Amino acid sequence: MRIDLHAHSTVSDGTETPRELVAAAATAGIDVLAITDHDSTAGWGEASAAARELGIELVPGMEVSCRTPEGISVHVLSYLQDPTHAGLLEEITKAKDARLSRAEHMVSLLAEDYPLSWDDVTQHVAPGATVGRPHIADALVAAGLVGDRTEAFATILSSRSRYFVQHYAPEPALAVELIRAAGGVPVFAHPVASARGRTVGEEVYRDMIDAGLAGLEVYHRDNPEARRPFLLDLAAKHGLLVTGSSDYHGTGKPNRLGENTTTPEALGEIERQGRGAAVVRR
Repeated sequence: MRIDLHAHSTVSDGTETPRELVAAAATAGIDVLAITDHDSTAGWGEASAAARELGIELVPGMEVSCRTPEGISVHVLSYLQDPTHAGLLEEITKAKDARLSRAEHMVSLLAEDYPLSWDDVTQHVAPGATVGRPHIADALVAAGLVGDRTEAFATILSSRSRYFVQHYAPEPALAVELIRAAGGVPVFAHPVASARGRTVGEEVYRDMIDAGLAGLEVYHRDNPEARRPFLLDLAAKHGLLVTGSSDYHGTGKPNRLGENTTTPEALGEIERQGRGAAVVRR
């Protein structure tokens, strides 16, 4: 059984609609897919209908964007949470509003040096999606200013660039608490992905574990091989689940569906712990 528990659609920063995402997973031979758009569950309905039609199982989920007080970005995957839970909804809505303001500010800074407008960016945003750096990257690609999203993030849109603007995001432990309160199962996404920027120290892991962290996404292309034993040891010491996944974004990233997978046993434990939503069966 091939289980991929991290994938994005046009609801956030993927390039395929929820239905197209599920279809791509079915074509790739994926048996179980999780839809985990950033700070949104808006794709669940379309993806669920497609999963039933195409004969694969779907794990409803979300990727919550967080930040430590030191400014380190952290992402927490949430599986099987209640999408209507007031506390979690309030926090992700606050973060999404901040992301929109941040994007507008970044585009205004970019426009000082590049032929780029807000209209250029919004052309790359699906209805209902929140504008983020990937959409700005797509506009830069379309304008011929960079070759692809990867180049955009490594140069013009990097956290070291003068165009980079921070935005509000909840602290990781708070996100874990809210996910648990919503009946969800929180898993730390790509926790040692140093190529993306600074990574957190052990104190943040401890705080997240104390708050109810369920697992670690160990098998991910952005986690260096040399750092995976640390994650596996931590998981064994604290009884955490170990997952693997693609972090697929369609053509937005080189990641391919099923390039890393999760065991049926880990998925079974996620399903056992999840109380807010159910896996969509074939």
